[in-house]
Amino acid sequence: MEVENMNSNSLQKLNGEICIICDLKKSTGIHLYTSFICVDCEKEMTNTQTSDPKYQYYLEKLRRVKNPPLYS
Repeated sequence: MEVENMNSNSLQKLNGEICIICDLKKSTGIHLYTSFICVDCEKEMTNTQTSDPKYQYYLEKLRRVKNPPLYS
């Protein structure tokens, strides 16, 4: 029986990650610092006009993104 060696990134993609916008587990998306944004939310955000009420919602959710600490 053959066992595949998987690193932690492979396992995360296989299992999915929690999107900081929709709070759902998704398997594809982008990483912004240490946060994950799914493809669906990314598309929705980039197509939302600044006059749309959803725009403010996305801004509030994006405030959850944490900057990684800088070590000197």
